[in-house]
Amino acid sequence: MSGGRDVARAIDALRRGWPVAIDGIAYLAVETADDRGLDAFDSPAPADLLISGHRAITLKLANQRDAVPTGPVRIARTSWIGLAEAVAIADPALDLQAPLKGPFRTLAPENERSGVAAIVLARRAGLLPALFVGGEAGEDAVSIAATDVDSLDRSPSLAIASRARLPTEASGQSEIVAFRSTEDSAEHVALLIGAPNGQAPLVRLHSECLTGDALGSLKCDCGPQLHGAMAAIAEAGWGILLYLRQEGRGIGLVNKLRAYALQDQGFDTVDANFRLGFGDDERDFGVAAAMLALLGQDTVRLLTNNPRKVAGLEAAGVKVVEQVPLKAGANPHNADYLDTKRLRSGHDL
Repeated sequence: MSGGRDVARAIDALRRGWPVAIDGIAYLAVETADDRGLDAFDSPAPADLLISGHRAITLKLANQRDAVPTGPVRIARTSWIGLAEAVAIADPALDLQAPLKGPFRTLAPENERSGVAAIVLARRAGLLPALFVGGEAGEDAVSIAATDVDSLDRSPSLAIASRARLPTEASGQSEIVAFRSTEDSAEHVALLIGAPNGQAPLVRLHSECLTGDALGSLKCDCGPQLHGAMAAIAEAGWGILLYLRQEGRGIGLVNKLRAYALQDQGFDTVDANFRLGFGDDERDFGVAAAMLALLGQDTVRLLTNNPRKVAGLEAAGVKVVEQVPLKAGANPHNADYLDTKRLRSGHDL
C-alpha cells in the first residue's frame, strides 16, 4: 500500500480514537481518546503528552526548550494528568473554566521528526494538535514513516473523479469538476465558468466556509467573496473557481468554531489559532496547483487580496501573470477580522 494511503488510514485512526505508530513510536490523539483506550495505551507505564509549539508558548513551556520555540513539546505525565486533565491542557477554550495545574516538566522528544509528523496528522484529522506519546500501539495499529507525512504537501495526490455541466446564477455556461485525494477524505471541486479564449483564466482560490458560504455568517467575508468571485469570472468570460475543502484556513470546522469562541474572549483570528496549537494559516495551496495542472492550466490571473496565495501557486509551478483584487463583504461585525487580515496576515485590503 502506498505511503499516501497509509497516511489516510492513520488520519482515520486518529479520528476514531485508535493509536498509530510513526517511525516505531506510538501516538494516541487526546481529543478522541477514551478511558479504556488510554488505559490500554498506557500499559505498562503512563504515556507522556505531546503538544504543538504554539500551544506550548501559551502554556509558557516553550522557554524550557532550547532553539525550537515552535516545535512539538513533550510533557512528562505525572499522577494528576489523566484524560480530563490532558484535554484541558490541549484545549484553550477550557483555560478559563479549568485552570491548569502544574508544574509541568518537559522532556526532549524521543524523535523530533516523528513528533512533528504526529502533530501534522492530528491537524489533518481536524483534531487539536495534542497526543499521548510513547505508549503501546498494539499489533493492529497503522504504522507509517515520518517521511510519508513529509511528502504530503510537496506532491499532493489528486485525480479527477467526475465532471458535469452545472448552470449557476453567475453563468449558464459552467462545468463542475470533482477531485479526490488519496491522502485524506477531502473532495475538492472546480467550477469552470465560460469557455477558454486563449487568455490566462481568471482564477479564484476559495477555501470552504460553511458558516459564511451557507449560513450567511457576518463574522467573515467569505460568502460575499464567493459570490463576488463567481460574478467577476463570469464577467471576464473565462475562468475557474477552485473550491478547496480547507475550512477555517485549514484547521477544520470544529477548530474554527473553537477559534470563534476564543475570539469572543478577546483574541483575534491569528492569536486564536495560535492558542489552539495551529499556525495562523494551515492551508495547502499546492492542492490548488495540482487541480489546475489536471485542468491543463499553468498560467492564471489570480483573483485575491492574499499575497500568500500568489506565492503558494508560483512555488508549485503555476505562473501568476496578474493579481486581481476582490473587494466584498465588509460589515460592522467583521471589521476587526478584516483589520487582522490586513495588519497581521498581509492581505491587500
